[in-house]
Amino acid sequence: MDMNPARIHWLSFLLMASLAHAHQPVMDMAPRWSGGYGIQIRHESYGSDKLLSGRDSIVNPLGLERHIRKTWLEAVYTMDKSMRITAKLPYLNQSRREQSGMGSIFESNEGWGDLILGLPLKRYTNAPRATWNYGFTPSMRLPTGSSAGNFPLSDGSLDLALSLSYSYEGYPFKDHPDRLFYQLYDVFVWINGDGDRGMREGNEVGLDVNWGFKPWFDDENVTGTYLMWDISARHAGTSNTLTAPLSGSRVHSGPVFVRYWGTTMFRADWKFPVWEKTDGFALSRGNEFSIGLGMAF
Repeated sequence: MDMNPARIHWLSFLLMASLAHAHQPVMDMAPRWSGGYGIQIRHESYGSDKLLSGRDSIVNPLGLERHIRKTWLEAVYTMDKSMRITAKLPYLNQSRREQSGMGSIFESNEGWGDLILGLPLKRYTNAPRATWNYGFTPSMRLPTGSSAGNFPLSDGSLDLALSLSYSYEGYPFKDHPDRLFYQLYDVFVWINGDGDRGMREGNEVGLDVNWGFKPWFDDENVTGTYLMWDISARHAGTSNTLTAPLSGSRVHSGPVFVRYWGTTMFRADWKFPVWEKTDGFALSRGNEFSIGLGMAF
């Protein structure tokens, strides 16, 4: 497929930033040309049977566990390289074993979750061998998922978010003039509203940090590989809900692999718990796995 040279130039940078924001679609930074759009499908899973009390791991005689699997359908439309509209809709398949009286009960549910809409705004600065930007992203989560049952897919609330970010992409190393380096710092907050049936998830504050570089590439054929390291920190207030929200605070970290061919990209990442502190007795979030495939047009 023949591509506009300007698009090839932008693609050499944008693919490092794909999926940088855990709370935004994978195409958060792509495409960067006016009138462009992108689509993405991504599968995410996490869960464990590790029971925590604060920072301490405790005995789990009832075998309590929780596992969440989400398949995200994500899209973006770029009105201008500094302004885009994003949307992501998850299909959930979730299960857990909860305490019931002196024993336990198994619960499961699946279906479409809450739709998230975002308006990422970017202010770019370009240099001969680097580009960087400051980002401001308001978002909202619409209650499109079902709030029925003992293990609902949504609490039925309207939630609002705001993200502030900084990212840099360029060639800063004199000894390695062809090695692209990337870094991102993103802080955000979700203000969760009152939901159905008296449910309310606690507000959430988060920080995402990404570092990476591009060790292998072929600019003539527009292919390449990126290696990154991700750090994600989260803190959530006390919840009163039947859903499975974040409880307390946590830090996850792990490697990220990105491969692209033209305007098609593949990404896989794994994050493990570095530090967790629950609000009372709660299950660990466990290991996080994600794999996705996207295209920009």
